[in-house]
Amino acid sequence: MRERQTLEDNITAIRGLSQALDDNIELIGLGEEEGDQSVVADAEAAIRSLSGEIRARQIQTLLSGEADANDTYLEIHAGAGGTESQDWANMLLRMYTRWADRRGMKVEVLEMHDGEEAGIKSATVLVKGQNAYGWLKTESGVHRLVRISPYDSNARRHTSFASAWVYPVVDDTIEIDIPESEVRIDTYRSSGAGGQHVNTTDSAVRITHIPTGIAVACQAERSQHKNRAKAWEMLRSRLYEEELKRREEAASQTEASKTDIGWGHQIRSYVLQPYQLVKDLRTGVESTSPSDVLDGELDEFMEAALAHRIEGGSGAEVEDIE
Repeated sequence: MRERQTLEDNITAIRGLSQALDDNIELIGLGEEEGDQSVVADAEAAIRSLSGEIRARQIQTLLSGEADANDTYLEIHAGAGGTESQDWANMLLRMYTRWADRRGMKVEVLEMHDGEEAGIKSATVLVKGQNAYGWLKTESGVHRLVRISPYDSNARRHTSFASAWVYPVVDDTIEIDIPESEVRIDTYRSSGAGGQHVNTTDSAVRITHIPTGIAVACQAERSQHKNRAKAWEMLRSRLYEEELKRREEAASQTEASKTDIGWGHQIRSYVLQPYQLVKDLRTGVESTSPSDVLDGELDEFMEAALAHRIEGGSGAEVEDIE
């Protein structure tokens, strides 16, 4: 039913755009015949407005992957560098939360480990919304920040790294069979703020898939049973995302992007000092307003990365920036 509704909405929208274009072309012809330039100008303005809607529909066609319409899990991990990288990881989490808010999506925190002084060591959130995975899947990789550190009394420039990894929520249309003999389940005490029961029992659950080494954890619920169920869902999603990645690599002959959280592996650089610039190193898309990007204005970067991904990453390599 969801697929049918999506197809019906797309067909209705495209037919409407086609009809509006035909109507305005006809108006231009009538205006020119009658010498009424105001009619011509209004029709031309309407066609220019249609171009924006057509571009939005064109971008939607890029979200045609098997799981693109699904909700998604988003993991943020701080790289080496202590407080500076942990603060950067927290900034990344806020950026994606703001982006989701702008699109009317909901963000649910499943697990979070706070830094010793500031920021976070890691976090896992669930992003719920139409095409959540389709949009966010292009954000998997290492993100680099260059700024004057607020934690350095000498006001020196620091470079920090944090990673974002995205994998889709597996729904009822996708079957993932995981034998219990292939997993190890550990329980531990939840960390962070919580109620009386949360921090006094071993309610948090971590499941490790032994053949692949993939580990997931959940501590969002008070009940160990609920956390275990959520962790199983996350593990199935992680394994499914690995399968999707293998298929994509086989088709495009590209290497996996998940590497060390450090130099030479970043997908995007955010430079706040000595100048203002955000640059995607895969597509070359730039913004001279890092504050807007860090406040969630990511659509331009995501659209370009989607197009680049569909095209198989063809094109010249983009050089790094200092």
